[in-house]
Amino acid sequence: MTHVITALVSGASRGIGRGIAERLASEGYNIATIGSGPASAAEGLLASVRASGGEGLYVRGSIAVASDRERLFAETLARFGRLDLLVNNAGIAPRQRGDLLEVTEESLDEVLGVNLKGTFFMAQAAARIMLEARNTVPDYRPAIINISSVSAYTSSTSRGEYCLSKAGIAMATMLFADRLAADGIPVYEIRPGVIRTDMTAVVRDKYDRMIAEGLTPIPRWGTPEDIASAVSVLASGRLTFCTGQVLDIDGGFHIRRL
Repeated sequence: MTHVITALVSGASRGIGRGIAERLASEGYNIATIGSGPASAAEGLLASVRASGGEGLYVRGSIAVASDRERLFAETLARFGRLDLLVNNAGIAPRQRGDLLEVTEESLDEVLGVNLKGTFFMAQAAARIMLEARNTVPDYRPAIINISSVSAYTSSTSRGEYCLSKAGIAMATMLFADRLAADGIPVYEIRPGVIRTDMTAVVRDKYDRMIAEGLTPIPRWGTPEDIASAVSVLASGRLTFCTGQVLDIDGGFHIRRL
């Protein structure tokens, strides 16, 4: 398989992001990503991309920092020459869960800085690149996919910062979808439910119990592969009359039940 198209998947060293990146690599994408860890943190991902016949790029930095974002896009274009897909996956949880009445400004700023501000400006930068490429890259079908959460609409008072950030991503998705629709750049949102990753490891027993008690109509944990499958569908270019769509990959959690 010849890998020409390029996807930028933020936070792809592990968890949901890695699942997405590996699926896209298997479908012909070169992969660029950014993370806060050392280069060694991405070795597994890059090896997987190479095994699929593609090339990978890891940039150390934070999507919350403007200079890091600028360097990421510059290095991606220098390495691959194009950007076909942005998957805004990178996100953090509060360093400590606690009472909503005890949330500090520092915690709110940190979570919103990565999850909302970082996601917003990543989408903005990608959109500018995609708009410029429309008239120069043949058979160009760009897209932007934001990974939010069921926390976009579900109250969790022990991590209010996270809920606020994901609700903001929902509106950012609608705004960019509206702005870019006439230019042929669809923007989508995926809302994962309870997904088995290292981020949810600290509450594994809790969710094991809740799933057993009927939390979701589909009675199991979600996996990064479930999210990757949704990304694959949205990135396929086959949904030509669709933008701003939300995919709930949550085992049916969003269904209101009596």
